[in-house]
Formats: sequence, C-alpha cells, structure tokens
Amino acid sequence: MVPKILGIIGGGQLGMMLAEAAKNMPEHISKVIVLDPTENCPAARVGAEQIVADFKDKNAIEKLAAKSDMITYEIESGNSMVLESLDASVSVNPSPATLRIIQDKFAQKTFLKDNGIPVPEFLPIESLSDLKDKTPAFGYPVLLKARRDAYDGRGNFKIEKKDQIEPAYKLFEDRQMMIERWINFKMEVSVIAARNTSGEITTYPVVENIHKENILEMTIAPARVDQTVTKNAEDIAKKTMEVLHGAGVFGIEMFVTSDDQVLINEIAPRVHNSGHHTLQSSETSQFEQHLRAILGLSLGSTRLRHYAVMRNILGPKDFVGKYKPITMPKKDGVYLKMYNKDEAKPQRKLGHINVIDVKDTKDISMLIGSANQARDSIRFEQLT
Repeated sequence: MVPKILGIIGGGQLGMMLAEAAKNMPEHISKVIVLDPTENCPAARVGAEQIVADFKDKNAIEKLAAKSDMITYEIESGNSMVLESLDASVSVNPSPATLRIIQDKFAQKTFLKDNGIPVPEFLPIESLSDLKDKTPAFGYPVLLKARRDAYDGRGNFKIEKKDQIEPAYKLFEDRQMMIERWINFKMEVSVIAARNTSGEITTYPVVENIHKENILEMTIAPARVDQTVTKNAEDIAKKTMEVLHGAGVFGIEMFVTSDDQVLINEIAPRVHNSGHHTLQSSETSQFEQHLRAILGLSLGSTRLRHYAVMRNILGPKDFVGKYKPITMPKKDGVYLKMYNKDEAKPQRKLGHINVIDVKDTKDISMLIGSANQARDSIRFEQLT
C-alpha cells in the first residue's frame, strides 16, 4: 500500500491528535495537511502542513483536495456541499451526505427518528408565533435550539416559563430553530463508535459524561450503569452506525432517563472529547481507530485495558491571555495533554488529564479524586 496524504478540515486539538496518530502509521500516511483559519494551529505545531482559511472556504477546500489523497474532518463546520462535489475525485470520510445531515440538528433528529432510533420529541420552529403555539405541548422547561453551528451548549436556550419565549426567540431569530422536549435524565453517556470502508463496526465501552455549564468536564470509563443500559446504549450506537454513510469514528451522545431508557442527544461525525481517555486506557486510541477506518484497514481492538477518568482543562474564568507552559510532576497513571494553544480564554479547551487505573483497583471514586486533584494543581500564570 502506497502511503497516502491525509487532508483534515480543522487543525485544533482533535486535528493535532489525529496528526500525532498519523505519525505512528508512516506505512499508511506520508503527510498530513490541515485547513484551519488560525495560523500555526495546534495540528501545525506537531508537523502538519497548514492551509490558512475558513472551514467553509470553497477555494481552500478544493486546494486541500488537490493536495490530498483523502479528506476527513475534526469539526462539523466544513462545507458539505463542496465536499460532496469533490467526492468523485478524492476520498471523503465520513460521507459528506452524513455531514450535511448532522450539521442540521433538526435533520439529524429526523433522520434518526425515521430509522427507528430513539430521540427526544422535537419540532421545527418557523416564527415567534409558531414557538408560542408549540411550546405548551411540550410544557416547561423546553429546549430551544439553533439548528446549525452550535456546540458545547452554544445555540441552546432553556425556556422555563412563558415570558422567556420572546427573548429566547430573539436570541436566535436570524437562524433556523427547533424545540426539543426537556429530558429529566439521570446521566449523560456516550459511545465512541467506528465504521471502516468495508462496513466493519466496532464500539468502545459506554462512558459517563459530567458537564458543567454545558461543557464536558469529566468522562468516566466505563460508565456507572447496569448491563441493561450498557447493552441498550451499545445497540443504539451500532444501529446508528449501520444507517449512517461513510467511514470514521463517531461520538454518539445519549441521555439515560430516570427509568433507564436511552435516547440519543447528538452525534458528532468525528473523534470526540469523551474518547480522549482511549489514548492511555484502550488497546486502540480513537485517533488511530479513525485513521484505520478511513484507510480501509481492519479496526483495532476497543478493549478497555484500564478503568480511566478524563478531566478537561478549561481556561479559567478570571484569566485571558498568553500563559506560561503548563507542567505537572510525573505520577504513575496520570497523563497531562496540552493542546498547544497560546492564549487562554474562559472555558476554552486547553488540554486534558487522563488518570488510568494502573493498579486495577476499579475504584472510580479514587480515579475521580485523583483527576480533580491533578486539575486543581494546575495554575495559569501570565506570560511576560
């Protein structure tokens, strides 16, 4: 097999870790090129060539395609129509048609529902009067969502009473919207799933996700759920992969309700924050798995070698600007990964910590405590 040139739309931390995984597969990937609007983006800092342009820039995407043997993405913001037009001349995975569906949350939920995959109830919103008419059917609270370009809770508004309807609508009035029934979930979980170009499907063990202010703070692997919930979540993930087109790793976020039903919240057609633990916990990292999938190789083992907790490192709320390099004392089973971002901003994802159960205690409370302790030891100091 002649090594291929990989093009990635997006050069942030996910693109960086894909580029690092590609370095370990020189017999399959000779070079990585990323398209990203931020000069010297994280992926470029680990050796990827960079095209500096917006993710949706038609000319830039065509330039990336001309220089690459295959294209993938680490962000959903790429121009799916342009990618679809290139699909005959360059391999694009996951499928641009799948990307187009997932980019629109209403289209995504409709697709899943039409394929018999459980999701919360939802309706499109066409106008303020439409929102006022439809909200009572769902009751309060209800979730108003922008259908496109929304992540980490941005683009969501929880309407808790009638007099919030109009302000909520005005917040998104220049965008397409939908409402969704509020789910009183007891836990958020996710499954990292992969499908290769031959149709082989694998799933990683179900993980538990803890969010703070709509941003993932911690992932616990495996999730603290019973076998029925585990099987249900894995079955839903596999069925989702069967109906979606194209190859790659997908992050499938789900709610577990008070009566142990599992509903899909959202799908990311890319490697996912809740899969970062796999860098140290699993036989095959999600980043290697994604590359194996789009290259058409057999998928790697998803066996969890060790229980693990991943703790995100977010920018402090009281700090903006360049900061001194972050380090931590070496400690068995604790791994620090910074994302090569020069500037800290409140709630910006700057790195993560993986704590691995190297002694096989299966004591999740201990792992959580160690992860929190490691995060609390990190201080951001102004770079002068």
